[in-house]
Amino acid sequence: MIARITRLLLALQLLVACGAVLSALKLWHADPASAALLGIALVLALRLLVTANNFSLAWRYRSETPGAFRLGPRQACALFFGEYKATMLASSWTMPFRAFARKTAPAPATLPVLLIHGYGCNSGYWQPMSKALTHAGISHYAIDMEPVACGIDEYVPLIEAAIDRMFRETGQRRVVIVAHSMGGLAARAYLRVHGAERIARIITLGTPHHGTALARFGIGLNTAQMRWIAGGQEGRCSEWLRELAARENQAVRRLFVSLYSHHDNIIAPQTSSRLPGAKNIAFRGIGHVALASHPAVQAQVVREIVESGTVSTAIPTSGSGDTGSRKSRQ
Repeated sequence: MIARITRLLLALQLLVACGAVLSALKLWHADPASAALLGIALVLALRLLVTANNFSLAWRYRSETPGAFRLGPRQACALFFGEYKATMLASSWTMPFRAFARKTAPAPATLPVLLIHGYGCNSGYWQPMSKALTHAGISHYAIDMEPVACGIDEYVPLIEAAIDRMFRETGQRRVVIVAHSMGGLAARAYLRVHGAERIARIITLGTPHHGTALARFGIGLNTAQMRWIAGGQEGRCSEWLRELAARENQAVRRLFVSLYSHHDNIIAPQTSSRLPGAKNIAFRGIGHVALASHPAVQAQVVREIVESGTVSTAIPTSGSGDTGSRKSRQ
């Protein structure tokens, strides 16, 4: 579904660009090259405004940034345009056209990894992280969480089915989960139902463990479950999040590694990503979508996967050759 939606949005942007080109040719008598540049610039500017709006909203509900993590003007510009680049790549290329199911290493030394994307995304979001995992010789699987706007608990059977498949195809009996944003909450919902027996570690990237104020601008039951009410440090999370936390003990929390940015432009307050009892690692100067494509985050993810355990000598019950990319769900 997300692949279709992003392709439709790309088509609408193309129509906007074509309209601008025709207007420039007929009304202003521009030459074709200048008219084409105008159409492209208009679409890029509109997308730039969307990114700027997200940062503006996140600033309104931000948590206090520690002194060591504060940015200068040049670093702030790098943050903004890094996030802009990441959103353009994800929404215009990888999510519409590059979703995938699995990529297996010839002789993996680590446990297999399940990638769980966040709200409004699909497995194509993980393409930059997939390259890093492939380079490190780590086998990884990915799922597409649909329907887009359902409750987070409804994704639990998808995660369970993916882990079952990983066990059949790799012969392993534990997996590592790497989850972005809402995907981390879906992983926690999985643990509430099925327990942690089959999970070696859960690495979350920019997950709103205590909610985000920007969820109020989303659509669907899952956004209501992710809401942070009020602003800054004085708000409260949704009832769903409070019930989820109440069911977790310290043994479960020790499975988690939460990687987050003090400059996240979707999770606000940004400290919402800190999970008590987990290993929390803060970054600076990285936007929400850019987390999975940032080299420092990728390197930390690889280290955490390697530290989580090595493969056993179990023999897979079915073939596990690299299938590469598959077509997006239609």
